[in-house]
Amino acid sequence: MKWKLLSGVLSLVLALPTLAVAKEPTPKSAVTDMAASAKSAILMDADSGTVIYEKNSDISLPPASITKIMTMLLVMEALDEGKLKLTDKVQASEYASSMGGSQIFLEPGEEMTVDEMLKGVAMASGNDASVALAEKLAGSEQQFVAMMNEKARDLGMKNTKFVNCNGLPAEGHVSSARDIALMSRELLKYEGITKYTGMYQDYLRKSSPKPFWLVNTNKLVRFYSGADGLKTGFTSEAKFCLSATARRDNLRLIAVVMGEPNTKTRNAEVSHLFDYAFAQYTNIPLYKKGDPIGTLTVQKGKVDKIPLTAKHSYSVLLKKGDAGKGIRQELVLEPNIKAPVEIGQPIGKLIVYRGDEVLSEFPVESPLAVSRAGWWTMLRRATGKLFLSE
Repeated sequence: MKWKLLSGVLSLVLALPTLAVAKEPTPKSAVTDMAASAKSAILMDADSGTVIYEKNSDISLPPASITKIMTMLLVMEALDEGKLKLTDKVQASEYASSMGGSQIFLEPGEEMTVDEMLKGVAMASGNDASVALAEKLAGSEQQFVAMMNEKARDLGMKNTKFVNCNGLPAEGHVSSARDIALMSRELLKYEGITKYTGMYQDYLRKSSPKPFWLVNTNKLVRFYSGADGLKTGFTSEAKFCLSATARRDNLRLIAVVMGEPNTKTRNAEVSHLFDYAFAQYTNIPLYKKGDPIGTLTVQKGKVDKIPLTAKHSYSVLLKKGDAGKGIRQELVLEPNIKAPVEIGQPIGKLIVYRGDEVLSEFPVESPLAVSRAGWWTMLRRATGKLFLSE
């Protein structure tokens, strides 16, 4: 396949899926002891998807309540698409209220807003709140789980199968550190989520005679500088798990550990991973959200040109001291793209170089659907070009 090359232009992936290629910035052997007690672990730059450190990152393990990252992701996606509003009421079914483990003690028929339910999931790891939100969005937990698994496939999560929406023990309910990092990265695209995951304490049922005090199960949001999420997990089978995120300056990190022996070790090893990356790396911003990044030409379409803008901030991870020297970018688009074009259709790729070395590649997708133009539109365009040529 031939490609059209536009030198010096860097484009943010418009629906940023997972990173296609990322050159690891440091040998794994240099940092292999940073999560010594974890069964598996990964440390990732959230913006670029570059993996800084990993240990058994593709092993399928029970994820416990880290599962709720996908539950929150689908809720945030629905909010973004207008399918839900934060003020919408969510009524707890008898089934949702029957969930054991961590909960916010919903009574059958009790109503809370989506906003309140999200607090219950993000901070208190409410199994009952998770099911209530799942039923609100999909009609049943079973249908919601089908949505979870479909989203996992879309994100390239190859070692994950969800059986429920809250992570309670179930046969065949598994994920991996890499997959959890991928869905964590996707969740972090919704900037409003850290309002919930980064809050240390709050209340539900504030106006009732018995307000319910919420304390975040992720203590790093209080004790680690820059930490603002994402989700803890524990069952006797999974042991202690955590997908954590922290941001300092331009660098946001995601660290996932699974199978830790206790909370103290879990938090210490995640802190160690963060300390290492913040000390060694920096993120060089390339585009901000909304920046124009180019134009896609569509042949025989109702719209012949699609402006491309950055849907998210975009950056490249470098060792401190590199200062972005020798970085260059190329946007490669497929030639002769003809209508109809579907939203999300692959249209090319972005390549980031340092000298002649490829640092990373990202897929680029169409932000719009373009149907085929009628004969009258095509005639007007041809006539216009004729007059312009004269």
